[in-house]
Amino acid sequence: MKFLEVFKNRTVLGITCIVLALIMCFVVSPLISRTSNKTIDVVRVTADIKSGDEITKEMVTEVKMTSTNQPENVIEDAKSVIGKYATMDMTKGDYVLKNKIADTPYVENTYLAGLDGTNRAMSVTIKSFANGLSGKLKSGDIVSVIAPDYKKTGITEIPLELQFVEVIAATTKTGSDVDEEFNEESELPSTVTLLVSEDQSKMLADLEKTGTIHMSLVYRGDRKTAEEFLKKQKELNEQLKAEAEGTANPEGENAEQTGESEAVGDETQ
Repeated sequence: MKFLEVFKNRTVLGITCIVLALIMCFVVSPLISRTSNKTIDVVRVTADIKSGDEITKEMVTEVKMTSTNQPENVIEDAKSVIGKYATMDMTKGDYVLKNKIADTPYVENTYLAGLDGTNRAMSVTIKSFANGLSGKLKSGDIVSVIAPDYKKTGITEIPLELQFVEVIAATTKTGSDVDEEFNEESELPSTVTLLVSEDQSKMLADLEKTGTIHMSLVYRGDRKTAEEFLKKQKELNEQLKAEAEGTANPEGENAEQTGESEAVGDETQ
């Protein structure tokens, strides 16, 4: 009796295995095969694209690929990327992913292109973590430039000409601009690029050569308020320049008047 029970159990077990095998062969396998053979359109790069380039229809194409093992953020429609801007370099054959494109040009390529000759972009070295506001400076900030031992006087000063200066980039040693808030995994910025006038650029060059530059954050917020700070600085610089020229002119006028007096005296004699 026990033998028959074991045999019966084995028979049931065998039948069950056969049924499962048939299900795998005729149901599950075809489903897997159909899924793996499903294709989707994927946008692929046909020519090297540099960061900041506007993407044209000649740079991309659509190719059919199996849907398995494809990145989740892959783009399937070439029309959706034409006219967008690359946020990183892409080489021929690369997939175009959503994080590789943007609606506007990457900031790294726009702040220098916006210079019109009125102002200049100038980078100054951040010699320590603290000098650059602990890595937290970013584009659009208004800062004051602090000069320890200003003009070898032993006094720390904020030069009047550098009270309100705009930061246009903070850059790491590898040349990448820092656009996000600093965190433990971020690479520290080593230079800060400022938007300055010709006179301000000369002063910054002298300060960096003769000492250490520190920066304090004055304002971060809406553009309208930032422009008000920059306007105040421009007006102050114009006033300082006028005063400097006014100091020099009286000497010239006195010399000219002395010359005229001597000429009159000669004529009288």
